Amino acid sequence: MSKWEKVKLGSVGQFKSGGTPSRSKNEYFEGNIPWITTVALKKTYIDENDAMAFISAEAIENSATKIIAANSIMVGTRVGIGKVSINKVPMCTSQDIISIENIDEKQLDKQYLVHCIKSYNCFFDTQKRGATIQGISSDVLKSIDIPIPPLKIQREIANTLDTATSVLVMRKQQLADLDKLTQSIFYNMFGDPVINENRWDTGIIKDLAEKIQYGTSEKASVDKLTYPIVRMNNITYQGNMDFSDMKFIDLSESDKKKYLVYKGDLLFNRTNSKELVGKTAVYRQETPMAFAGYLIRLVPNEKANSEFISAYLNSSYGKKLLFKMAKNIVGMANINAQELSNIKIYIPPIALQNQFATIVTKIEEQKALVKQAIDETRYLFDSLMSEYFE
Repeated sequence: MSKWEKVKLGSVGQFKSGGTPSRSKNEYFEGNIPWITTVALKKTYIDENDAMAFISAEAIENSATKIIAANSIMVGTRVGIGKVSINKVPMCTSQDIISIENIDEKQLDKQYLVHCIKSYNCFFDTQKRGATIQGISSDVLKSIDIPIPPLKIQREIANTLDTATSVLVMRKQQLADLDKLTQSIFYNMFGDPVINENRWDTGIIKDLAEKIQYGTSEKASVDKLTYPIVRMNNITYQGNMDFSDMKFIDLSESDKKKYLVYKGDLLFNRTNSKELVGKTAVYRQETPMAFAGYLIRLVPNEKANSEFISAYLNSSYGKKLLFKMAKNIVGMANINAQELSNIKIYIPPIALQNQFATIVTKIEEQKALVKQAIDETRYLFDSLMSEYFE
């Protein structure tokens, strides 16, 4: 796009910062003026339905927040750096957002400008400053170059990128729906864990385990050593595995017996924040990997299938139970192997558990296809962004 003239973002409109009214004044949050934080900047257009609160005129008078005119550009500069939206109605913002008003629509299409600003997210990452909460300055935001092709081309670019974004959102929703399907089938087959309406035998998780073991405390490396190592960040809250960020480790012969996880084993995140401790997933890879010390490996015995145990712990009941069990220790929460072992659980017949596992396998095959489609769409989107804005 170097063939088109470029202008600095700082020259395209009037920049306004935001603020947060005093939380000690309840009356400030009993008004009718929408007020947002960067949490609201999750789609191209936002309105009063995305408001985090509704504030009063008095709140505006006595704080740094300001009413931003409708159809302005709003950019996250802290706690959500680089998120961008257009407000369809007048609203106020927190100090984590800088808004751009009075943009000349004869020169710039606003949807095009949203995508153009988003293309600088990697640059914004390099400009973050701050000891606790990092952010970018208004000067950094104003300094970025905005190519100015003819309006018709701007709109074509915006439409193309909007279409790719819509496809990406649709694919991600398909993935989320498949995760919900697994939980729905779990409840249909086994019933509510709270009331156990099917009157299954009950016991504790230890009754279903051949082995329960902590992972290795050896330091992992970014260098490609013998084994990839599964760490707590590789298990998602939803109960899936994410191998996009891996480290590696070497293991002695004796350690291989203790610290390798195999297909069909269960991994449990024993230490994390209180919200995330207890993340659980089944390891489904054909080749073994090492697993780190903040994880517990459970090998099921003849009474259980790990897919059933995982779905139980990932159910809404399981999540609430694990959150309640987690003990805070110096900023982190913990559920140790003994506590995991003693969790009460109903025990349906193994044949029914295996039937459930077969269904989960088919769902996982569908998820793999959707993930591939997501990767392809994301690659297309990134390629288009590079073509248009680099």
